[in-house]
Amino acid sequence: MENVYLARQSIVDKESNICAYEILYRDMNKESVIHGDRYASATVISNILNRFGTKKLLEDKRGFVKIDEKFLMNDIIFSVPKEFFVFDLFASVELNERVVERIEQLHKQGYVLGVNDTVLNLEIFAKYSNILRELTFFKVDFDKAIDEDVGLYIKELKKYDIQVIASKIEDHESYEKAKSLGADCFQGYFFAKPKILENTKYEAAQLNVFKLYNLLMQDTNIDEITSEFEKNPEITIQLLQFMNSGAFHFRNKISSIHHVITLMGRMTLGKWLMLMIYSKSLSKNKEHEPLMLMVQNRTELMQLILKEVEPTVRSNRLGEAYLVGVLSLIDTVFGMKIEDIIEGINISDSVKDALLQHKNIFGEILQTIQYIENSNFEGVAKFEKKNSLEKEAISRVVLQAIENVNKFNHPEE
Repeated sequence: MENVYLARQSIVDKESNICAYEILYRDMNKESVIHGDRYASATVISNILNRFGTKKLLEDKRGFVKIDEKFLMNDIIFSVPKEFFVFDLFASVELNERVVERIEQLHKQGYVLGVNDTVLNLEIFAKYSNILRELTFFKVDFDKAIDEDVGLYIKELKKYDIQVIASKIEDHESYEKAKSLGADCFQGYFFAKPKILENTKYEAAQLNVFKLYNLLMQDTNIDEITSEFEKNPEITIQLLQFMNSGAFHFRNKISSIHHVITLMGRMTLGKWLMLMIYSKSLSKNKEHEPLMLMVQNRTELMQLILKEVEPTVRSNRLGEAYLVGVLSLIDTVFGMKIEDIIEGINISDSVKDALLQHKNIFGEILQTIQYIENSNFEGVAKFEKKNSLEKEAISRVVLQAIENVNKFNHPEE
């Protein structure tokens, strides 16, 4: 069986709510220019439906799946449940009479259709003019030159109740331009790593959290760690409230930090401290949901991939992997250069080298995660080969990470 890498990328609306996911995939042996997507499309849909489940991967959202003409024209398409997916036509699909007839047929049966990333100009608008009534979504590629009349074409698309998705939004300037031109939804690295806190100051209390984390991970004497906690009453109070909230079930209520460290364990306590950084800096507003998902996904992947590479890995190395995952996005939270943040934290050289230069196994894993996020699955395949991993190793842990994150965010389900 061919290996298919699977990942998801958020699509957000004007209020920054996640409204859909694009399911990103590549066959390990395919190049960046793909000539035969029928098998890959069928396999990724099958994986979602049969291997992973729509609820775990898509939650209550639709998943955009790219399809080519061969998959579109194959009757297998009618076996796909129409309520879960958006069939996103590659721009290379020729709209001949047979294709237009099939699109009309799918539309009548309730399937949702869209056009994948394309430059919207007069030529493109004319190409799709015969099927605009059958389209629900139209993705406009904002990474390429934007036609000066694109705003007019977007207005025309909206006359057909088509939702315009501005794709490949990589920075604030592109986002503002897409909004001004009338885009309804947005997709791109800017939303996976949004610049949230423009004027955030790097507070001393947050630096203290990092220092406490380092003490925990460096096998420092418990009495010394307790003393450091006691110098930070705000952190101590929040931790005790957390411990007494019912999240942990101990016979007696926790009354001291010394007791907390003993019962909770250094690793668990360290993870709580790192999450506290984000909870202090980000509200639970939907605007910040894509970043929080990315943070959680990165920390899960850092540890899961390390376990694949080093099956007998010890907890202290898993702790370092977790820290690399969290700190890889901390510049976004604070609105500062990561070099400036790291300078004020006593982190190990291996973590620092991983973050700044992608050195050592932690850095290689982080780079691989970034490859996954950017659909560079050739880079993922090289990592698998270099570390002698089985063919579906990364594909499997990506699915496991998504499941773990979903369980964390929806524990009652």
